Amino acid sequence: MILENKRPVFQIKHLSSLTSDVWIKLALSNPIEILIDHAHCERKAAGVAIQLMFRYPTEPNLAEVLSPIAREELEHFEKILYFLKDLGHSLKALKPPPYGSELAKNVRKEEPNRMLDSFLIAGLIEARSHERLGILALNSEKKSLRVLYESLLESEARHFGIYWRLAKNKFPKDETFKRLEELAKIESDILSETYFLPRVHS
Repeated sequence: MILENKRPVFQIKHLSSLTSDVWIKLALSNPIEILIDHAHCERKAAGVAIQLMFRYPTEPNLAEVLSPIAREELEHFEKILYFLKDLGHSLKALKPPPYGSELAKNVRKEEPNRMLDSFLIAGLIEARSHERLGILALNSEKKSLRVLYESLLESEARHFGIYWRLAKNKFPKDETFKRLEELAKIESDILSETYFLPRVHS
């Protein structure tokens, strides 16, 4: 019997809200669709890291930090693809939730604010993924799924920490935390909107 609404003991400091019970029930009821969507999330996360390297090619130490993230995200993508194959499923197109596009609207266009917002939002997305993978690792019915999600948690935590450190190392502390608080509230508000398709960020 699955213990619904079981949550990790930790709470990610800069997330403005916890994942709702509604999302947990929806995700646990649609494990394959969530897994396919997570594969897409890993692919997109690799793309974000690569995009930032191309956007800021002369930023000191940025490529050295983001290149390993991109590789690791693609490794996770491949890991999920093989896992799906073992279950008799494959990657397919899914209608994305509005989460990513709505967050992107809040990236300011002028530099250096664009860089700050890009780092902070990338970190927020990774942090929310970490929180929700932790829930799935505790509650998924199949042991193989619990093990899979557990294996991804450490890197997800490292990734959101890296993005936020990039912001804190580049920008004044007060400015960084004020903007992170603003964006975290926006992120929470986006997730509070009803979206009934099972997605990692619905």
